[in-house]
This record gives sequence, structure tokens and C-alpha cells, in this order.
Amino acid sequence: MRWPLTRIFTLLVVLITCCHGYNWKSINLPEMHIPYYFTNNPDISRLCGNDTTCPYQHLLKENKCWGYEKNCKENERLSNPECPDDSRGWAKTKEEQLYTFWQGGDFGYVLKRREEMKTLCKPKNPDDSSLECAKYMRYCRAKNIYLDLRHADFDTNESFKENFLLEGEIGGHCKLQKSELRAESEHKSALQSWYAEMEHFTSLPFKPIDDKYCDIIIDKPVMFMKLDYGNNMFHHYCNFINFYLSNHVNNSFSTDLYMINWDTRYSNYTDLFKETFDAFTEHPIMYIKNLRDKRVCIKDAVFPLLPRMRLGMFYNMPLESKIRVTFLDRMTKYRNVLNQAELVSALKTVGEYEVRQVVYRYKELPFLDQLKISHNSDIFIGMHGAGLTHMLYQPDWGSVIELFNCGDPNCYLDLARLRGVKYYTWEKIDKLHQEDEGHHPTLGAHQKYTNYAFDVQEFMRLVAMAANHVRSHPAFIAARKLKYKLTKDEL
Repeated sequence: MRWPLTRIFTLLVVLITCCHGYNWKSINLPEMHIPYYFTNNPDISRLCGNDTTCPYQHLLKENKCWGYEKNCKENERLSNPECPDDSRGWAKTKEEQLYTFWQGGDFGYVLKRREEMKTLCKPKNPDDSSLECAKYMRYCRAKNIYLDLRHADFDTNESFKENFLLEGEIGGHCKLQKSELRAESEHKSALQSWYAEMEHFTSLPFKPIDDKYCDIIIDKPVMFMKLDYGNNMFHHYCNFINFYLSNHVNNSFSTDLYMINWDTRYSNYTDLFKETFDAFTEHPIMYIKNLRDKRVCIKDAVFPLLPRMRLGMFYNMPLESKIRVTFLDRMTKYRNVLNQAELVSALKTVGEYEVRQVVYRYKELPFLDQLKISHNSDIFIGMHGAGLTHMLYQPDWGSVIELFNCGDPNCYLDLARLRGVKYYTWEKIDKLHQEDEGHHPTLGAHQKYTNYAFDVQEFMRLVAMAANHVRSHPAFIAARKLKYKLTKDEL
């Protein structure tokens, strides 16, 4: 009888594990965390039970989980948040308050990223390449990928150069889901997403490693890094917190891996806190520029959670009250927003914003109801038009965004100044699309008599500025404190 090679290989693995033992020192975790590790790695847990040299046998009967595992009970989690005080208005019940905190500032964050994982380049065979990522490519992992750095430009002072690798210069032998990859571009930004690095990921006609296309083959696992400011402890710890979370997303805690700084500039990265890397790797930090002019093949790569993600961990954590955003829909012939659905969708991806679209037609929405909505709008957004008069009913800390003033710059700017709310309008005309020249019935071409589309990233930048004004306004802070105090007294 002849056994297939796969069965022989499996038998060899079993024999080696059984007879020579498992390297228990490779589990780089405090002993108190070992039961949680065993829950996620039942095969290793069974090995420990059958190996008299395993130093963790006394921990095998402890039923514990980090919190993101399937069927993980709350009382078995590593931690459960306690919120003895009121939520200050951003949760309706104590249960919602606890869950919101756990999801945004605890292992519930890992659970969300795990649930988002989607395969973007699918392997046909076990030894093929693969690429899978969380939403907006905030985290990715890849197998058997190919990087051709022979034409990469390292002679600029851009740390995270876009189009650094082009078509055919990054990819793998797998079937690329092009439309699904393109759909993840919304958070494209240096320290928020890996989309810029993966944008030109290519389905290659060859197997990089097997077909000998590699000048360098890296066998050990690799964690690529895009690092925040290295001279500031707060900003640099945005890196380390997310490296730790990435280990959980990947279920890997070995320090026998290479960490490669994906910094595309010619100068060196300044790092005052490099000792902290010792918690993640036992090897010196590498730099992608040290691989220049080479075709590099990596068997196992992780592109970790990034330091400045929207709604990220540690930086931009959504643990405070939401900013209420109202987007006024004109529903008229002119001055409509052609890509309004796209802008609203982008707003809704930021969990800090509570977004509402409204059409102020008195026959459909009574005037007093309109005023209630306007009064409860921290940020009021609309095109140039009479509907912006609703800024008069915004709270004192309100911000109004006139998306485009259509050649009439002072009208609603002056009204905002009279009311005392903060006014913003479109600043970068090159990031605005005008449908046509405009069609005034007697004056001819006119900016008020056409429709517009707006660049999503520039739109989100304006909204972020307006939100910062709201959050820092003394009246907003005082109102939140008053609401908190009243709620506490009522309890």
C-alpha cells in the first residue's frame, strides 16, 4: 500500500510532536494568560495534556477566554468593564453603556475586526498565495506574497509614499477580487489604512516562491509597520497598543518574527522608545529600504492595525458622547449633491457621529418638528439655500457647513456670525465637481443653477474640523456635565 505525501507529512508532524515534545517556551505570554491561549488553540492544549514536560498542565482545567471567542461567556472573559457612573448621554441603558465601552475599548474591538475579515485574493491550492483583510484594510494578513522593489522610489522624504508599488510589483498567485478590493478604499490614508500599499495588488500568473522569482525568501513571519511619531510617547504607544491587538486578531504571540518598518523615505526613522519592540520580536527591527532592488517573497505576513485609524484603539477611541450631524437634502432642481449617498455613508462609518438626513418640507414635516431637529443638531450641513437659516436654532456650540456658497460667500457666513455658530464652507475648488455651467433663465450660466459632487476625503476633513469645534466649546462641555449631573441626581 502506498500512502499519499500529505498523509506521510501529517504522520511525521505527529511523530515529531509526540516524540520530541513541543517547544513550550515559544508561547510568549504571562502564565496567567495561558488558559486563554489554550482556549484559542485546543490542539496545543491537548498536546500539553499528553506531554509530561508541559509546564502548564495545572492550567488546563481553567475555562477562560479573552472575550472575542465564539461561545465565550461574560463571566469567563479576561476582563469585564465596570461603569459605576452615568454615560453622560451616549447610552440609554447601563447594559448599552457597558457593551459600548467593551466594544470600543476592550477585547470587543478585536471581535469586530475578526468578524470583518474578508478574503480579497483567494488561493486555489493550499500552497498558493492569499490576502485577507478587515474592513477598509485596517488590518490584513497574507501568505506567499511577492514584493518587487527593483523600481521602488526610496529617494523622497515621503514616509508613506502612494503608488510606491505598482501593478505587478505586489501580489500573489491567487484570484483577486478586484471590485471588493476597490470597495475598501474609503479610509485610504497613511496611518489609517493599508489600502495605499495594497491598491495595486496583482493576481500573478506565477507562484513566486516555487517558480524561483525571488531574490530573497523570508521564511519567518513578518509584521509590517507604519509608525506614528517616534519622539512622542503618546503617539508612539498608538503603535504598540495596536501591535498587541493585532496579535490577538491573528492569534499569534510568538516573538520569533521579523518586524519591518514600511517607511519609504531616504532618511532614518527617529525612535526614542525602541525598547518596547522587545515585547514583540526577539530580532532587530528591519526597514523596507534595506530590501531595495530586490524581489522579496514572504511566506507569512501581517499588516497590523494602524496607530491613527478612525475609531481606533487608544487614538480616536469613540468612548465619548456622539456628535449629532444633520444633512439637509434639498430635493430641488438645482444645487443638489450628486454624491450625497456617498457622503452620508462616509459619515456613518465614523461611530462618533449620529447622522440624520432630512427634507424640510412643511407639508411633510411640521415646522415645529423641523425646529426640534435643528436645535438638536451639533453640526448642520447643507448647500447654499434658504434651508441653512435653520442654523438660527442650533445650540450655542453648533457648527454649520455650507457645502458650497455658489458664488455668494457672505450670505450665510454673516448669518452664522450673527447667531454665533461656527461657519465652514468648501475650500478646495479642485476637489469639487460642477455638473455643468448652470442655467439661469435670464442670466445664463450661473453657479446657483446646477448641481455638485464633492470629494469624500475633503468633506470628511471639514466635518472633523466642525466636530472638533463642538467638542471643545465650553457650552457643549457644560451641557454634558449638566445632563450628567441631572441624571445622577434623578437616580
